[in-house]
Amino acid sequence: MTHLTGPERASYVQDMFTRIAARYDAMNRLMTAGQDAVWRREVIRRAALPPGVGLVLDLGAGTGDLSFDALQQNPGSRAIAADFTLQMMRIGQQRFDDPFLSWSAVDALHIPFPENTFDAVISGFLLRNVIDVSQALAEQYRVLKPGGRIVSLDTTKPRPGLLAPFIRFHMHTVIPALGKLLTGEAEAYTYLPDSSENFLLAEDLAAKMSSAGFGDVNFRRRMFGVVAIHWGEK
Repeated sequence: MTHLTGPERASYVQDMFTRIAARYDAMNRLMTAGQDAVWRREVIRRAALPPGVGLVLDLGAGTGDLSFDALQQNPGSRAIAADFTLQMMRIGQQRFDDPFLSWSAVDALHIPFPENTFDAVISGFLLRNVIDVSQALAEQYRVLKPGGRIVSLDTTKPRPGLLAPFIRFHMHTVIPALGKLLTGEAEAYTYLPDSSENFLLAEDLAAKMSSAGFGDVNFRRRMFGVVAIHWGEK
């Protein structure tokens, strides 16, 4: 699956997330032993929304977990949950009924909002799935207000080390088995480790963010180095 490129890959990813939408959140909790909730809260903290008036774009929002966390941590702020998989958003709309949360069908490479619109653009497990990381970052830079912040949570290519064999076993054996058991979609959860191992090193993603124009770029690794949170400022 990871050998696919261009529109063919985009179509595959969209179809895959449509198939696993109903169990997506449950699998995330299971795969990360609940740590994904901790990471999401960190994403929102690093977004540093202005109190009470912030407008945040949750890009690749899926079922809207990050958007909901943003509104919980920043009462009075507004969030737009944006994704190109309609089924994921339909499930999110059933879960979260909040007047400060809107939903929008969006292609991350062509964000349909004016420049200088958002105080923060956040994403969870988006960038490894887009077909052009540089274009996705350029679009996020465009729609951010000056001084606005980008925060990205994603998997990252694991570094060599003593834990590498155990990490590989977990990613290539345990996760597909759990995916098949919980969702019936082992193929989708084969794509996850493959896309992670073929994605950028954390340092390389930070470099791309800098090249897109972001300043004060930094990152922190989580979960034995297979997850990273990146942030920067316009």
